Amino acid sequence: MTRKLLIDTDTASDDAVALIMALREPEVDVVAITVVSGNVPVDLGVRNALYTVELCGAATPVFRGSEAPLLRPIYHSWAFHGRDGLGNMNYPAPASEPAPGDAVDALIDAVRANPGITLVTLGPLTNVALALQRAPEIAQRVERCVVMGGVACTVGNITPAAEFNIWCDPDAARAVFHSGMPVEMVGWELSRFAAALDPDDIARIRALGTPLADFALDCNRITLEAHERLTGARALDLPDPVAMAVALEPEICTRRRSHYVDVETESDLTRGMVVIDALDSGDQADDWPEGGPLISRTTKIGVCWRIDAAAFKRRLVSALS
Repeated sequence: MTRKLLIDTDTASDDAVALIMALREPEVDVVAITVVSGNVPVDLGVRNALYTVELCGAATPVFRGSEAPLLRPIYHSWAFHGRDGLGNMNYPAPASEPAPGDAVDALIDAVRANPGITLVTLGPLTNVALALQRAPEIAQRVERCVVMGGVACTVGNITPAAEFNIWCDPDAARAVFHSGMPVEMVGWELSRFAAALDPDDIARIRALGTPLADFALDCNRITLEAHERLTGARALDLPDPVAMAVALEPEICTRRRSHYVDVETESDLTRGMVVIDALDSGDQADDWPEGGPLISRTTKIGVCWRIDAAAFKRRLVSALS
């Protein structure tokens, strides 16, 4: 049975690899790709998404979305992805054009037309938050909302406290996490260590000799350098493909639990920090002193704590073969 997927992305290098994984999956129908400002400006994200769709020989419509976060100044991640978002490879312009209409409306329409759809978000959650503002009922029509974003009780990649997607638009993330949509958070830290592509993994992918394999490595060449600069490890972390792998094959997440989760929106120091009630202390709120714990107890979301890194890599290699 074909599964329906809707992808919201700020298409830069690791996003492009995640799109390939979805577009190449034979049992998945990607009904639309909506683009948001994040890693790169929205128009560049649209261009990169269209190029990736064409590279896969697909015809998935790509919609232009939000140009800026809900309340914050625009910020982009040039140091991790290059000025073109794809490793400064200067790929040619795509032949196709974005689909007519607004990404937020397209997102709403896709969910309404496909109840039970899986929504995968690879960038800031601005488009999704706006869609929920306009049509809050869509929260109950999504079967799974797999969010690449945040870090679960560990250091971030944009500040010590936060991961880029959530930091970029924390207000949108907070709205989505509190919406009642069945969110599954796949944090940046899951793409590190065993899940990061080491030199042997990179050589194995290069040896595939396919245009998709070459593209996946070439467009991430600046990401590889940035990861080494940030962590000291000569390895390529691919957070968006990890999240996509979990969306396509839920069993790749080997430890998943539901928790109360909130997002810091007030502090400059910890802006975008995802605060997880990992011990479920909020369930004992009546035993707390007056006022109780500060974390919101409006809803729980799923948090992926651990993945099968080898299974992720097998799925990635298969998509690029």
